[in-house]
Amino acid sequence: MSDAVLIPRSPLEGLALPAGDRFAVAEAPAAARLVFRGGEAARAACSAAFGAELPARLGLASARENRAALWLGPDEWLLIAGGADADLLGAELEAAFDAAPHSLVDVSHRQIGLLVSGQIAVRALSAGCPLDLHLSAFPVGTATRTIFDKAEIVLWRLGATAFHVEVWRSFAPYLVVALTEAARGAPGW
Repeated sequence: MSDAVLIPRSPLEGLALPAGDRFAVAEAPAAARLVFRGGEAARAACSAAFGAELPARLGLASARENRAALWLGPDEWLLIAGGADADLLGAELEAAFDAAPHSLVDVSHRQIGLLVSGQIAVRALSAGCPLDLHLSAFPVGTATRTIFDKAEIVLWRLGATAFHVEVWRSFAPYLVVALTEAARGAPGW
């Protein structure tokens, strides 16, 4: 009898993802995702061990190489490490905390990242997101937890017309279809 091996598959498998200059959605590369909570001492220790500074102001993101830290709340950050093993990363971070009170939860299997870009990306995202996504109100480097229609997302602005969207795996196909429909309704689609 052979050992059965479960191979993870994308929840977007089989979906036609829009790709073009005006609007594109792509699945972000595989990454470890951890939710970290802790006070200032734990934040400082986590920053040093993670390799990217955990922002000290709400609504900001910081990135270094293939790691990003997005501040979601007064003591909560989403850590994204491209290509990393979540178990190994978690163990490395835990070793750095010493006695600082904290919480570190692996959410790698719960959610995926989407890269949304193009000239009408803001318009498509605005169709289901209550935030003001104008560049002056939501500048590059801003990240926040919000919603798109009925799906909770984490929205991170990477550029004037580029976003990283974190979404639960079960909502990912819905989100792609909803964003695509919103983009189709934009002038010049």
